[in-house]
Amino acid sequence: MKLRWVPVVFGLLLAVSVTASAQAPARDAAKAPSGVTWQQLNPEQQKALERFESRWSQLPPDRQAALVRGAERWQTMTPEQRQQAEQRFKRWRGLPPAERERLRERYKEFRTLPPEEQQRLRKAFRRYHELSPEQQQQLRQRWQDIPPEQRQQIRERMQQMTPEQRQQMRQRMQQMTPEQRRQMREEMLKQSGSQGS
Repeated sequence: MKLRWVPVVFGLLLAVSVTASAQAPARDAAKAPSGVTWQQLNPEQQKALERFESRWSQLPPDRQAALVRGAERWQTMTPEQRQQAEQRFKRWRGLPPAERERLRERYKEFRTLPPEEQQRLRKAFRRYHELSPEQQQQLRQRWQDIPPEQRQQIRERMQQMTPEQRQQMRQRMQQMTPEQRRQMREEMLKQSGSQGS
């Protein structure tokens, strides 16, 4: 999986978690192939999903079910979590349609990964967001300083590694100085170049 996907995937995961809690009848109805009528939703769900009311009956059953599940999650959130979710959702809605579609496709690809790979990416995402804004910027800048063709070679090389090899690589890199990491990156690029010949 490409490292540039980590923030995108988790941004999308978080943007999806923007709606409220259901009672058992609405939950069971959400699983039914015929979908859910607006009247089957409880008042909290209706409030959370009110912007869909006028077109609810035209939504596909799977979309209705997803919205009901989101409404269930919304009810379990703290006020701070709701505020963050609303901000993420506003950012999501502000994206151009082509960008949203690209992110949806990446999310679908993420969902095809083995659970342990998904978990590894979630952990990496959390670790990244635990860094200070300055440290995050330094990491982004270091990556951007690598020429595009070399970044692509690194991505390809990482994709060819087994999960065990990637884990060993991460452990070694955590113990290295910045200079040692630079030398290792150059060696990886040389190996990638010689394998492509």
